[in-house]
Amino acid sequence: MQITVNGRSTLDGDYYPSGNSNAVLASIAASLITDAPSHLERVSNSQRTSQMLDIARQLGSEIIWDSPSSLTIQTPHIQTRNLDFAITSQVPASVLFIAPIIARRRHARLEWDSSISRLYSHLTALRDLGQEIEIDGDAINIVGNTWDEQSIILAEMSVTATALVCMLAAVLGRKTSIFNAASEPHLRILQHQLVQMGAKIDGIGSNLLTVHGIAAEPRGASVTLPPDHIEIASIAALAAITPGQISIHDVYLPDMQMILKVYERLGMQFYLQAPTNGSNLHTLHIPEQTALRAARRVEESDVAVDTAPWPGFPSDLIATTTVLSTQTSGTTLIHEKLYNNRMFFIDKLKAMGAQIVLCDPHRAIVIGRSTLRGEYIDTPDVRTGLAMLIAALCAKGESVIDNAQVFNYVFDGVVEKLQAINADIKVNG
Repeated sequence: MQITVNGRSTLDGDYYPSGNSNAVLASIAASLITDAPSHLERVSNSQRTSQMLDIARQLGSEIIWDSPSSLTIQTPHIQTRNLDFAITSQVPASVLFIAPIIARRRHARLEWDSSISRLYSHLTALRDLGQEIEIDGDAINIVGNTWDEQSIILAEMSVTATALVCMLAAVLGRKTSIFNAASEPHLRILQHQLVQMGAKIDGIGSNLLTVHGIAAEPRGASVTLPPDHIEIASIAALAAITPGQISIHDVYLPDMQMILKVYERLGMQFYLQAPTNGSNLHTLHIPEQTALRAARRVEESDVAVDTAPWPGFPSDLIATTTVLSTQTSGTTLIHEKLYNNRMFFIDKLKAMGAQIVLCDPHRAIVIGRSTLRGEYIDTPDVRTGLAMLIAALCAKGESVIDNAQVFNYVFDGVVEKLQAINADIKVNG
């Protein structure tokens, strides 16, 4: 899909984010642990969600869409123990299905055509739980075993490893202590889902979890997914650097605290409207900004944005924050501390007129304020695609973006939602 974007349109209106696009993946996998039906609300109907549901069907799930954003999933039987190359190469999150396969069939086979070292933290955690693992070339065979009590520390704060351990601990262990657990919002949702299914979990949403396993058969669950904080933060950044004003609804404030703190340091002005209907969801209003100026305190010579494990600043926003920094008066140091190969988008921003010095693969100095100009953007990365769309909407002139379908891989209908608030985006086909 190719789109044409005319920048500097005056955006105005109300924006409604979809449900957390990462939380739905783990919730789908956890629903297969039981043969009872589970109900998921506020489902992000993205391409990635559709792929996970297709895999669930291959494994034996029956899925009924009750509305455009809610579904019921039931899996009477797990029909196969194998996650083959066709599945894992297209959908890396399919690794999450290891848990229900082991829980119900006691043996899983995972075919993996990337470096198996990428699964180091996952496999180490499974071994520490007493699962038998045999690596046969590009295939990994896992035999599941039950346990009474286990205490493990994860090799790294891996979201997927934490999710796998939580699901297996709920069905195979009596008591499991997990140190150095990841604590992202989507894991909190998964842990609450497992509690509905019969587990007891101490420390939900923290880095130290104690999981008391389900004593009887796992029950079904009814899960309302939270709004996607990454989508909310991305639209907030867009609102700050384009003309007009936007109100973003359904904001779960605890998931936004560090993000908004960083945005404040970069000069963003906003205010929050508390819920009035008994809900726990706020409205985030971003008025038209006169000029963004990075906060300067006595103790800092410039503003540094560092990614960190949750509840630190999320790596998924590093590209969007770099775009925001190009429109902030002052110098900003962007430091991606968690992952390699996430700064390649810098060249695309420099081609649009941004003043950025790439110090090394993890650090960039952004000198603002730069006037961005429209540009041809060939292949936006899945992780940075929305940031490049934001840059195009901020730029003067016309940008053409090829392979724009990546926007819908993670987020649900984001182009259509932006068009509804007056973004000048035309789909060319």
